[in-house]
Amino acid sequence: MQIALFVLLVVVAGTSGEMFVSRAMKGLGEVTSFRPGAIARVVVRALAEPWMWAGLGMMALAFFCLLVLLSRANVSFVVPVTALSYVMAALGGRFFLGEQVNASRWLGVCLVCLGVALVWAG
Repeated sequence: MQIALFVLLVVVAGTSGEMFVSRAMKGLGEVTSFRPGAIARVVVRALAEPWMWAGLGMMALAFFCLLVLLSRANVSFVVPVTALSYVMAALGGRFFLGEQVNASRWLGVCLVCLGVALVWAG
């Protein structure tokens, strides 16, 4: 039961963090210059975004939960089951970020779910 809880935390916190960071960066606009000064300006602007801090916090939570999970379960189990983050990413992209997710991506999400089920059962 604890393993399932930590898998859930890694998947939900990690993917939520990525969604929040994506929202922050989309608010800043496209990064078009990779000169050091331009990158520094983007970083400073990004750090002023509340979504960025929320995202970094969630990603940190996911990382530390992953450490706990890896201390309790085999990596050959942990890495495949945390692929459920791909499912969360498709759902979050569609409903949180308003992205269009086409049929082939949904099919891929279903295949990931099948793979996770096989790993979990094994």
